[in-house]
Amino acid sequence: MPPNITATTGDKPGKSGRKKGRKARLIVLVLVLALVGGVAYGAYWSVSTVRASFPQTTGSITLDGLSGPVEVKRDGYGIPQVYASSDEDLFMAQGYVQAQDRFYEMDVRRHMTSGRLSEMFGKGQVKNDEFLRTLGWDRVAKQEYDTKLSASTKRYLRAYAKGVNAYLRGKDGKDISLEYAALGFTNDYKPAQWTPVDSVSWLKAMAWDLRGNMQDEIDRALMTSRLGPKQIADLYPDYPYSRNKAIVQEGQYNALTRTFEQSGGSPTSGTSTSATSTSGTSRGGSTGRSSSSGSSGSSALQSQLSGLYKVLDGVPTAVGVNGQGIGSNSWVVDGSHTITGHPLLANDPHLSASLPSVWYQMGLHCRTVSSKCQYDVTGYTFAGMPGVVIGHNQDIAWGMTNSGVDVTDLYLEKLTGEGYLYDGTVRPFKTRTETIDVAGGAPKKIVVRQTADGMPLLSDRDDELVTVGKKATVNTAAPDRGDGYGIALRWTALDPGTTMDAVFAIDRAANWKDFRSAAALFDVPSQNLVYADSTNIGYTLPGKIPTRAKKDDGSIPAPGWDSGYKWTGFVPKAALPYEYNPKRGYIVTANQAVIDPAKYPYTLTTDWGYGTRSQRITDLIESKIKGGGKISTDDMRQMQLDNSSEIAKLLVPKLLKIDIKDQDVRGAKAVREAQDLLQGWDYTQEADSAAAAYFNAVWRNILKLAFGNKLPRELRVQGQCLWVDPVTTTGPADATNKVRECGQRDPDQAQPDGGDRWFEVVRKLMDDPKSDWWSTPKSLTRPGAQNNRDDLFKRALIDARWELTAKLGKDIDTWSWGRLHRLFLKNQTLGTDGPGLLQYVLNRGPWKLSGGEATVDATGWNAAGGYGVEWVPSMRMVVNLGDLDKSKWINLTGASGHAFSAHYTDQTSKWADGELLDWNYSAAAVDKDTSDTLHLKP
Repeated sequence: MPPNITATTGDKPGKSGRKKGRKARLIVLVLVLALVGGVAYGAYWSVSTVRASFPQTTGSITLDGLSGPVEVKRDGYGIPQVYASSDEDLFMAQGYVQAQDRFYEMDVRRHMTSGRLSEMFGKGQVKNDEFLRTLGWDRVAKQEYDTKLSASTKRYLRAYAKGVNAYLRGKDGKDISLEYAALGFTNDYKPAQWTPVDSVSWLKAMAWDLRGNMQDEIDRALMTSRLGPKQIADLYPDYPYSRNKAIVQEGQYNALTRTFEQSGGSPTSGTSTSATSTSGTSRGGSTGRSSSSGSSGSSALQSQLSGLYKVLDGVPTAVGVNGQGIGSNSWVVDGSHTITGHPLLANDPHLSASLPSVWYQMGLHCRTVSSKCQYDVTGYTFAGMPGVVIGHNQDIAWGMTNSGVDVTDLYLEKLTGEGYLYDGTVRPFKTRTETIDVAGGAPKKIVVRQTADGMPLLSDRDDELVTVGKKATVNTAAPDRGDGYGIALRWTALDPGTTMDAVFAIDRAANWKDFRSAAALFDVPSQNLVYADSTNIGYTLPGKIPTRAKKDDGSIPAPGWDSGYKWTGFVPKAALPYEYNPKRGYIVTANQAVIDPAKYPYTLTTDWGYGTRSQRITDLIESKIKGGGKISTDDMRQMQLDNSSEIAKLLVPKLLKIDIKDQDVRGAKAVREAQDLLQGWDYTQEADSAAAAYFNAVWRNILKLAFGNKLPRELRVQGQCLWVDPVTTTGPADATNKVRECGQRDPDQAQPDGGDRWFEVVRKLMDDPKSDWWSTPKSLTRPGAQNNRDDLFKRALIDARWELTAKLGKDIDTWSWGRLHRLFLKNQTLGTDGPGLLQYVLNRGPWKLSGGEATVDATGWNAAGGYGVEWVPSMRMVVNLGDLDKSKWINLTGASGHAFSAHYTDQTSKWADGELLDWNYSAAAVDKDTSDTLHLKP
């Protein structure tokens, strides 16, 4: 039975939304006319079909299961604030409201996490489903729900599911979302009931995208086909601890260090540790792993790992770019440095650009906070999951950035007919059979194999991996190949955990002690958590972080047949770094190193971000403080928009000294004209800057000439072909017979991507102008870039001029960074792979953006692939702990997932311009800004 609707004022806009509503109606009318005029869709779609799924936001609805009345108040941007008198009513209403706005998105997400995308989209998703079934996210989520989560968390999850299902009851797909109407032409798919496990599974997808250095493991191993250990070490330089400060510098960290020093530098817990430093040699592959696994010199193994990359790359992203480009900024400043005398906290996670945004803004308010109703919290959550993930309650605020700690390892497994080799004996695999239902096709069965300790065999999901594994050449330290080698994954998220408990515990935390206790439940993904209350600031690193044997640092794939490479335990939670009220008065986290390994006994990763953004934020804060100023909410916003290019500060003085003579190239005058753009440039990357456009083109060409053309094909852009020396497995390459090799990676995943690792690579090479990296073989470039650094820079200046002439025109006065650096927002399913007209209907853009790679305003782009925006600050917020109603926030898109709702992308232009919206919290402030009120009744 459908819910009893006692007032049907469903899609009528409130008083401040009428203009937006009229605009939306006009767009819908144009859409329907286009459909009717051109394609078969028009026979089915109509204005009523398009509008049928718009949520009811006023009047009243009766919902079975509520114990008392609930109010849902929406502002002019459609952002809901929910008021209830019990926890269960609060979360039931949250489920109902999120389903109103975003159920299609929720449904796609749960099909992804459970490996059932083929049920919605047909045979094209079978490969993805096979891989996702092998990982078994939903199986682990069910184990968490059954065995790990608290009774209260389970109640909240059930209440949330009840709310979602109350919304679904009695509705056809076309009544829920426009996308279901489109799917109806090829598929008789019907949305199923929501379950508590569907919500928990989403945490696994998020953890997958934030999984740490697994891609670096693969890349380093792939590099060995063309580069030696020293060259690979050059491309993974040491973290610059002396220049870019780690997060934890004082306070409890020093006390913790003294405790370890007093015990001889070893942990007192008895857990085995690795003291391996984050050295370039370790990253370059000169560890015991390299020699034991046979990574070095095995062209067959390179193909195997390349095949694994292709499988990984095909997995749909949840929040990131398949593990690449994931960053974030968050920082907190104490009251001694602010104009309010109370802390300010800022956060802007950098994630894939998606439509709708991965975030959903929401307030969850108990009318009276008590043991019966414990929450008064507001912020950003995920559609499909109860609670608030980032935000503030009545007492504290918190933000998150990805810590980047190493929680994944790939293992080469020596396969036999009966199982796999482990310490000289054969162990049988654990197996299970999975059936994949396919829309419009026959079901497919697969067998999933796992090692005794639960590692899934990823190589079973790709025929190329199996074939190449049988032929893999390894050195004498490895066992005979038998039936070949497979690849298995060890990952903390494949163990049941308590992260869902952590979300609710943080939401109701009242102080630092509560917050630390709640954070300890946050197993996966490990995040940097910053904290503020009205008088204090803090930082803590939670997470389930493995320890490894001393001969293993987790940087490259390990030999699974040797127990000496298995995990030895986990870093004790009491030993994880944290800070509380440091003397400097602020804490900055932006994916830089958490700690200096010289002062800490555990190896957390060998692959930190390199600290470019974090140090820039630190410098901005310090300049304000040292200048005698106090920091305001708007100062925090302006810092979020800082787009100064640190690599430009290093390179531009050198580039301006390059003399482009007439004999160097035809059109030398035009090149000098472009070079002159860099004169007096302040290194900021505004959308209207011609200098930023030219510099970034030069940077891209420097990377291509010095590094990109020398990388193996598995790392280069798909379709980019070069004549290179062949690689042999039996001896040196035959330089007399060039072979044509074409790149294999998608443009947004290729290397060199131009991030701050490459900043550090180039910085270290700048003082060695005759380094081999600056010398380019004649076969890989035109004349002028073969001898040294300055020759290569000259060639890059020339090539960049002609590249931008082709892209932007001859007249440099018309050039701008924003014309190159554009954001397109795409619906992540039908807007990506659907018919052209449907993509037009669902997608939005472009927006010309400021910012760039490794800047605070991190509108990321991949230098190997082009200039388009790949990842973005997915939201921005600044919390004012002196007056919560003076906090500010913005989302990338809008509250709604309905393509022609007024709130589909109504925040995007303001987001692109760097604006923030008022973030109302108190009942009085919310009421003042309320446009629509919906009453939910028991």
